[in-house]
Amino acid sequence: MQNPELLRLSVFLSVLILCALWEWLTPRKQLTQSKIYRWMNNLGLIAFNSICLSLLMPILAFEAAMTAHELQLGFWHWLEVNWLVEVVLSILLLDLAIYLQHLVFHRVPILWRLHRMHHSDQDIDVTTGTRFHPVEILISMGIKVSLIFLIGVSPLAILIFEMLLNGSAMFNHSNAKLPLWLDKILRKAVVTPDMHRVHHSVIVKETHSNFGFFLSVWDRWFSTYRDQPELGHDNVEIGIPLFRSPNEQRLDKMLTQPFRDK
Repeated sequence: MQNPELLRLSVFLSVLILCALWEWLTPRKQLTQSKIYRWMNNLGLIAFNSICLSLLMPILAFEAAMTAHELQLGFWHWLEVNWLVEVVLSILLLDLAIYLQHLVFHRVPILWRLHRMHHSDQDIDVTTGTRFHPVEILISMGIKVSLIFLIGVSPLAILIFEMLLNGSAMFNHSNAKLPLWLDKILRKAVVTPDMHRVHHSVIVKETHSNFGFFLSVWDRWFSTYRDQPELGHDNVEIGIPLFRSPNEQRLDKMLTQPFRDK
């Protein structure tokens, strides 16, 4: 594990390229906005968020896991859990935490103002999986670092989890066709593009469902699962009623959306 950031970046770029090719070859839904314009701004947001994290967060997830490992901090160290068991349980607990965090960001009005920028994308594709407000990113990283210290997540577990989280977010936001029989099988365990597209519907009851990012079981267990969009995948309208004008996809507009109601 000489250069975990290089490994994470390599996996990120690989999944981004593969999902982009998948969307291009077999698109699931006709886009309503300029793809180049959206991609420029959504990917520009990644760079902006990376700068914000490096400048404003004193410690990131992998560094926190290294510190917890060196100082023997957290629940797993106290129990002296086998490394393989620790990795599996850590990934499950962190994924559950992301599900609950996502649910809370929808339920608490001030947090929804931050998160709704993710939903204001009027098309959904692989870049939507990277589109989050920097303040939400900072809060999310703070929660993750706290959990790492509390649980005692190992560097290996957090590295695997972050690659799974980033990869699955791009996969399940992809505007690509997955054979219905395969979707039916996969969504029993993981969040598929068709399952997550429901979450980006403009219909409120659909927006507030299907909160999972990687594993789909949490939505089923906590009764937040919705099988299909009411209007079908071809006709479902993506986004939120607010911020419907095309220029709201511009980077500067996205960054100010939490502070505006028009």
